Amino acid sequence: MTSSSTPRMVNTYKRTSSPRSPTNTGELFTPAHEENVRFIHDTWMCVLKEIKSPQNNDRGPQEYVEKYPNPNLHSFIPFDLSDLKKRNTQDAKKS
Repeated sequence: MTSSSTPRMVNTYKRTSSPRSPTNTGELFTPAHEENVRFIHDTWMCVLKEIKSPQNNDRGPQEYVEKYPNPNLHSFIPFDLSDLKKRNTQDAKKS
């Protein structure tokens, strides 16, 4: 298998080092963690913007849509994992 036939993601977005406001959850994060989260968030926002851009063609990011969706996932409802974690933490404190 040659690497030239395998598509790969090329990231051209630059990291920023602007400070992020502290969280109110009481969790402490290292500066490296903060930078990684900020980088992923900023990069994802750029990808979403490019997908929605009218100038987006076959060269830019493409949204994946299954040709044959899994019927077992028809009733799946997305949910916020952070919200679920908060609810579980609050339930544990009540016990």
